[in-house]
Amino acid sequence: MNELSMSESSAAMPPEVNAGMNNLKRLARRKTVLIGFAVFFAIVLASICAPLLTSYSPYKLSIVNRLQPPGAHLFGTDGFGRDVFARTIYAGRLSLLVGISVVIASSLMGVTLGLLAGFFKRLDGLLSRFVDAMMSFPDILLAVAVVAALGPSVWAVIIALGIVYAPRMARIVRASTLVISELPYVEAARALGVPTHTIMMRHILRNLISPILVQATFIFASAMLAETGLSFLGLGVDPSIPTWGTMLSEGRQYIGSADWLTLFPGITLVLAVLSLQLIGDGFRDLMDPRLKKDM
Repeated sequence: MNELSMSESSAAMPPEVNAGMNNLKRLARRKTVLIGFAVFFAIVLASICAPLLTSYSPYKLSIVNRLQPPGAHLFGTDGFGRDVFARTIYAGRLSLLVGISVVIASSLMGVTLGLLAGFFKRLDGLLSRFVDAMMSFPDILLAVAVVAALGPSVWAVIIALGIVYAPRMARIVRASTLVISELPYVEAARALGVPTHTIMMRHILRNLISPILVQATFIFASAMLAETGLSFLGLGVDPSIPTWGTMLSEGRQYIGSADWLTLFPGITLVLAVLSLQLIGDGFRDLMDPRLKKDM
């Protein structure tokens, strides 16, 4: 009776809902994806609930307690007596903010460039050469140049990394748009006189959600790594604000005598990036017809 009611309820669902439920079930079968979601959710939750997890301030100096090993302070203290655990979980807020902001900025720029290049053949050559020129620069060098021009700040880092990773999104969107724009239903919409913007938004962009989502997870991870690198070089946000990059930079002078200063923020960064990579791999395999049958 239960199986019959479940089958009837699933039959009553729209095809899109059934497809979404099936995709979630396939993802749930992959242990690596579940581990990725669990680790990333734990990091996000710890960063959001940081005031509830520690009573120490990430900014309070205590020279008397400087360089204490893990014990009374869970992750020990740094060279200024600040609690490393508090600084690590508070630093996650900035990295997550930069990551999601860069994903939004790069997606807006990349999707726009990719759609225009893939749909309008006259613009394809010009926009493709522009994207290729941007990708010819190493990511970190281009980011350093933009941050140096705008001045060190959170928004400068977001703008710089958004510009750096937009070409990656643009190339994915362009390649998919070139294929979709030649499909029969798009040609039929053109023949019926459907406005161009309607075709681009309703018939093409809606079918690009999957590759955009997959690429967004990889950009998220890359943006967190790049923000850490910029902060490590002193080109990120204000050094007084805790970030994993500034913590690694400050702790490198104590390597060998106070390894916990670089160990814990480094491990947290690795777990965050690795979890996003596992999630992205799961989405990629789910959306790829050649790999979908193996899930």
